[in-house]
Amino acid sequence: MSGAQARERFRAGHVAPTSGWCAGLTQANLVVLPRDWAYDLLLFAQRNPGPCPVLDVTDAGSHATALAPGADLRTDLPRYRVWRDGELVDEPTDVVDLWREDLVAFLVGCSFSFEGRLLDAGVPLRHVAEGRNVAMYVTDRPCRPAGRLQGPLVVSMRPVRADLVPTAVQVTARMPSVHGAPVHVGAPAALGIRDLDRPDFGDPVRVAEDEVPVFWACGVTPQAAVMASRPPFAITHAPGHMLVTDAPDAAYALP
Repeated sequence: MSGAQARERFRAGHVAPTSGWCAGLTQANLVVLPRDWAYDLLLFAQRNPGPCPVLDVTDAGSHATALAPGADLRTDLPRYRVWRDGELVDEPTDVVDLWREDLVAFLVGCSFSFEGRLLDAGVPLRHVAEGRNVAMYVTDRPCRPAGRLQGPLVVSMRPVRADLVPTAVQVTARMPSVHGAPVHVGAPAALGIRDLDRPDFGDPVRVAEDEVPVFWACGVTPQAAVMASRPPFAITHAPGHMLVTDAPDAAYALP
């Protein structure tokens, strides 16, 4: 399936997590804020490049992106989240009626973009095999604040067989624009995560006896900043429900 075909399905109302969709194409998180908050988010991303690698920023009012010519950021993700004063108020499948001329959209790299390379390297991904959303957790690690924005690091977790952890690290380290190498391997308590069976976002994923949990910085981090910093209005993707772009993931891989 091409990126355009995936976006057409989502525009028509299909809702599903996008992990495993359109192998070889980059996926992106979406964060939309009023123009008077946009510099704060740009600075927040610059200071926290691991969880917030910016791939594109729109002009105010625009709902188009160079990453997917012809795409509409108001309709082409499977599900959105709408925030008012830091509170989640809706999870619609389009935000056409909410879009304003003062809104600036940020597209942030997503770890789904390196999952195909992990699979090609022989690293199984249970959430993909089971058709589930990836598990995501709010950690006790604070991000570096920027202007009015502050909040904790959010991570995604994938169980990896112990002997394949070096491979997983090497493969993902070559893609820093989509979060890069893991931020932690092993005991979740080191990140302040109490129970892997109770993710803050996404679905719980079983960790087998011969596996260890591996944690990558996650593009849901800006949503945690929205919750903590309470801007008057924001739109984001629903966790795990990304924009599938036309940009090949090879464009974000180091040589």
